[in-house]
Amino acid sequence: MDTTIENGCLVVRIPLESPPRPSSTGKTLLVATTGGNVLTTAKVDGKAITLGLNAYVRKDTSEQAAVV
Repeated sequence: MDTTIENGCLVVRIPLESPPRPSSTGKTLLVATTGGNVLTTAKVDGKAITLGLNAYVRKDTSEQAAVV
């Protein structure tokens, strides 16, 4: 994972899982994850940013229309 701050935005570059793997509950497929909270090289006020990221898709695509 690579993190930078560009134009006041935190930019995260993380590899996509290929193929996506099931989440622990099996309801979603993980496409990218940090596997918990990790310390990054990006800093705010001289302090390193900690990031926890999970990107996923629903297993049942028919439910995606119900996103709130």
